[in-house]
Amino acid sequence: MTQTSSQPTCQTYGHLIGGQDVQPQGAVLFQSRSSGDLSDVLGTFPEASRADVRRACEAARAAFPRWKATPAPVRGEIIGHIGRAIAREKEALSRLLSREMSKTLKEARGDVQEAVDTCAFFQSEGRRLYGQTVPSEMPSKELKTYRRPLGVVGIVTAGNFPVAVPSWKIIPALLTGNVVVWKPSEDAPLTSYAFARLLEEAGVPDGVLNVVFGGGKDAAGQFLVEMLDERLLQKIAFTGSTAVGRWIGEVAGRNLTHPTLELGGKNPLVVMRDADIDNAVQGALWAAYGTGGQRCTSAGNLIVDAPVYSEFRDKLLAAIQSIRIGNPVKHEDVLYGPFINERFFRSWEAHYAWGEEDGATLLYGQGRITPGNRPAGFQGDPEAAFYGWPTLWEGVRPGMRLFQNEVFGPTVNLVKVDGFDEAIAAANAVDYGLSSAIYTNDRSWAHRFQEEIEAGMTSINNSTTGAEAHMPFGGTKGSGNGTRESGIWVLESYTYWQGVNDDISGRLQLAQMDTAYAQPREAFSVGRLLSGRSEVDGI
Repeated sequence: MTQTSSQPTCQTYGHLIGGQDVQPQGAVLFQSRSSGDLSDVLGTFPEASRADVRRACEAARAAFPRWKATPAPVRGEIIGHIGRAIAREKEALSRLLSREMSKTLKEARGDVQEAVDTCAFFQSEGRRLYGQTVPSEMPSKELKTYRRPLGVVGIVTAGNFPVAVPSWKIIPALLTGNVVVWKPSEDAPLTSYAFARLLEEAGVPDGVLNVVFGGGKDAAGQFLVEMLDERLLQKIAFTGSTAVGRWIGEVAGRNLTHPTLELGGKNPLVVMRDADIDNAVQGALWAAYGTGGQRCTSAGNLIVDAPVYSEFRDKLLAAIQSIRIGNPVKHEDVLYGPFINERFFRSWEAHYAWGEEDGATLLYGQGRITPGNRPAGFQGDPEAAFYGWPTLWEGVRPGMRLFQNEVFGPTVNLVKVDGFDEAIAAANAVDYGLSSAIYTNDRSWAHRFQEEIEAGMTSINNSTTGAEAHMPFGGTKGSGNGTRESGIWVLESYTYWQGVNDDISGRLQLAQMDTAYAQPREAFSVGRLLSGRSEVDGI
């Protein structure tokens, strides 16, 4: 078990720019503190200025020609080295991740393993960056297509998956020949620093991966996006809120670039009258309260068919009351720990007023966990961090703010419906479309759900959360702009297609104008043929 220090750690880390650990003179510093114990300081980092971010972009741009010219199979081998380095350090990196942002150790190991899996998948893609040969309509002429890298890619990621989500962006970007400037979350800078150092160890050349630390708005994250306006970036990839994603889309649009936007969700989990209720309860419990609800794929609305509503509600409520909560570094048997930061907690806390204003009924939950206000399953010191009660609402209907808005915390709503048609209508009655799930044993309902749901991802008899490195991840509507992470689909986000027209005829050939199209002969009539046969054969 990782032991936290009672004294703040004084080590200061720098930005990683051009292969150097850069600590700018006079930079504003911020500390990385454990989300589970705010007195536990892991390290100190500089806030990147606009000049620091610009320097990182220029270092990346200088490294681009050489990296682009590196054969794709060689780049793939380096990706393989990255995966093996992460696998070697999996346990240490998982424990650091758990200590820094207070994910349970089981989840932290899964977070790191996702990066290992991503490397395993993309190593072989270095030998499969296929183009096509296309037949020409002209003689002595070859047509072919190639994937080409975009250039300098800016990446901004959130703190709830500080290894998995960055790997979804960084690994395919590097494999396809791009160079990267990454602004990780200020909530997990030491985990991000360690992750980047493993990439360097694996053979990523200086300047190909650059890391700048700091905040988002009016800080390093915003400065990085604005490098699009300075023509120092050719691509931005972002994981975070829909509001920020819309702004990034505007900046990218005026620069005629296509951003990768992985945004929020208000994900429906439907329980039909024929479902295995016990299985559905376990799926809903994990989808709603795993990681303390701090996932973009967390279940927001539990849409339950009327005939099983009471049974499902009562079993879910009993399961919620048995949840164990506490600092995962000190208590390995907890389902979830504290909020990643105070900002997330304050945002979540506000939803209690929404529910009261909407007229919803609070079945369980009492806001912040304190010494005098703690559920039976809480362990440890509630004042060491920001902990929230697992919260359950009922009487929630489409149109309510509680129904529509992402809460990003340990809260879920019960929505009662009657039949499949009402269930699918409720599931689609939000402005998001990231993840979705249905519990049913009726194959026609399962088929209709996957056909009619407005979401980028759907589970049948499983929770709304979860991802695999070889499957596309992303949403529709307010959850994204159609781009996808992971699998072969992500390659479209980090490459453009070049079509090559190679004419070896030695003369100018004009397609469509000089093409020697075959001329049709006299029209042939099947009717005349039959008529002629009838005369000869006497038919």
